[in-house]
Amino acid sequence: MLFNSVAFAVFFSAVLILTRLSPLSWQRVLLLLASFVFYGYWDWRFLPLLWTAIIIDYYAAHRIAPESGNSDADRKYWFAGCVIAQLAMLGFFKYSNFVLGSVDSVFATLGWNSSQQHLDIILPLGISFYTFKTLTYTTDVYRGHLKPTRRLVDYALHVSFFPTIVAGPIERAKNFLPQLLSLNRAAKEQMLEGMHLILWGLFKKVFVADNIALLVNQVFGKAEPSGFEALIGAYGFALQIFCDFSGYTDLARGCAKCLGIELSENFRQPYLALSPSDFWQRWHITLSTWLRDYIFLPLGGAFKSLPNAYRNLAITMTLAGLWHGASWTFVLWGVYWALLLIGHRILQPVMKHNGGWFRHHLPKTARKTIKILVTAQLVCFGWLLFRSESLGQVWTMTTSLLQWQGAVDLSLLLPLLKFGGLYLLVETALMTVGIESVYRLPRSLVWIKTIVYAVLFYFTAFYGSGAETFIYAQF
Repeated sequence: MLFNSVAFAVFFSAVLILTRLSPLSWQRVLLLLASFVFYGYWDWRFLPLLWTAIIIDYYAAHRIAPESGNSDADRKYWFAGCVIAQLAMLGFFKYSNFVLGSVDSVFATLGWNSSQQHLDIILPLGISFYTFKTLTYTTDVYRGHLKPTRRLVDYALHVSFFPTIVAGPIERAKNFLPQLLSLNRAAKEQMLEGMHLILWGLFKKVFVADNIALLVNQVFGKAEPSGFEALIGAYGFALQIFCDFSGYTDLARGCAKCLGIELSENFRQPYLALSPSDFWQRWHITLSTWLRDYIFLPLGGAFKSLPNAYRNLAITMTLAGLWHGASWTFVLWGVYWALLLIGHRILQPVMKHNGGWFRHHLPKTARKTIKILVTAQLVCFGWLLFRSESLGQVWTMTTSLLQWQGAVDLSLLLPLLKFGGLYLLVETALMTVGIESVYRLPRSLVWIKTIVYAVLFYFTAFYGSGAETFIYAQF
């Protein structure tokens, strides 16, 4: 059931009506049942897997908590067993064929007989996202940062909450569970802001991302694209994936607001980042902070020595790439980002020491603009690695960019400007007046809001592409 589908519109309307009319004591149970219906609509056979993950985590948490009365050794065994169980489920469904295929490739390279084994496995919807939720919960309980929740229904709702289960945000239990204890019907202001986010998210997904996806697919479907085509493919995918994923987040946050629940912000104008590290403080924020808190810092962070910091960054970003998908292109993307982040750390003191000429001759705005443009180019090349379907295509696209053969193709350029232009126009206008969304305009400018919302609805309804799945729903 896609957020951008008629089925979801009917489903969410029914959930909203039921939760508004039913007693407050029923709210959590209704939302839990709605979440199971939402998840089971895709494939009911994977509901038992979701329930298993929830039950393992819920009961293990009561045995690994410092106040459980168990010895440190027993707590450690329960914690390790719980983590292994969750990772085993994720690893089997997501990485089995990747491992088998990689082993076959090694055997073939060595000239040995390859078995060509392949398991007929369907990747369960949202398993990467809800596994991170369960790992976060047990880790926080084990560390003593969070007390285990008493009610199974509350924890089950945290893991399976339908706005977030497909592609996040990766909500932490310490932020989500307290809201359930005081869950109330959304106030008028919360409902209005939720509806704003839903419309804005639909516009970004249906009008911008899905239409740009047509030309991006055209470019990446070519055996030998020209340099201009490869450039359009990289820039187009950069805009597509941002509007697709941030559009999903807006829809998730908007639906949750209408139900009286606040979700974490996940994007903060990432393409205005001033450096690679700044980008990861603006892009998929709930993932980047998860990687920092549960992988990078436990490895030692950047506290002991520079070599250790670089090693920890390399491990963290490589795992981040692998988390996105079972493919060597995602691993390469993770390694690429590791090199960018390490390179930025190495160059920072050098640029600070030798950047006097730039500080003296260029105004602050010009220096900031240069940083944004350079960072954006590095990010866009990373998206080329991310979007490529094989290492061979990475090589082909990169070679095309470097050789730069072929003329400008207006049939690719004009659609990119057409579908991306309106979005960029609205965003630029909002930045100019110094607000984050149309919703934040003063009440006295309600006529401007009305015009903007009417335009957004018009283009979404009449010029949107067909209902396409969200990119991050694949992960």
